[in-house]
Amino acid sequence: MLGTLQTTEILAVAVVVFSITLLIYLAAKTLITSNFFQTGVNLYQQKDYQGAQTAFRKVISMNSTNDVVRLMLGDVLNQQGQVEEAKEWFKEVIRRSPKNPQGYLRLANVLMQENQLAAAKTNLQQAQELLQKQRQPEKAAQISRILDKMSV
Repeated sequence: MLGTLQTTEILAVAVVVFSITLLIYLAAKTLITSNFFQTGVNLYQQKDYQGAQTAFRKVISMNSTNDVVRLMLGDVLNQQGQVEEAKEWFKEVIRRSPKNPQGYLRLANVLMQENQLAAAKTNLQQAQELLQKQRQPEKAAQISRILDKMSV
């Protein structure tokens, strides 16, 4: 009986120690990732696109689920004239999060810059539908005005 109790206590302590260690690891990883993201945003605002690109790629390598970082990386690449790669990042966000209007909006922006108006219009319409479903009528109305101008 005494041996079973000690084994149970040792197991309980091991589980607690493991859980605390895991939480510390995840908290540290989150803090580091957050710092790289903030660095990327700051560099982007300072128009240091190469530095921002490096920071955003580091965040993606540490946290592969963050679509906001993918959008920011696409913006940085677009600013540097790396349009094809930027479009791929926006398309990846659309594939990963088809209900996120930002991927469609950013892709439409690049397509308009390339004078691919039909494809841009399709992406704008998709973003508009999503914004209406997400109860963001002001943003949907802005896109409607852009679409109206494109039809003229």
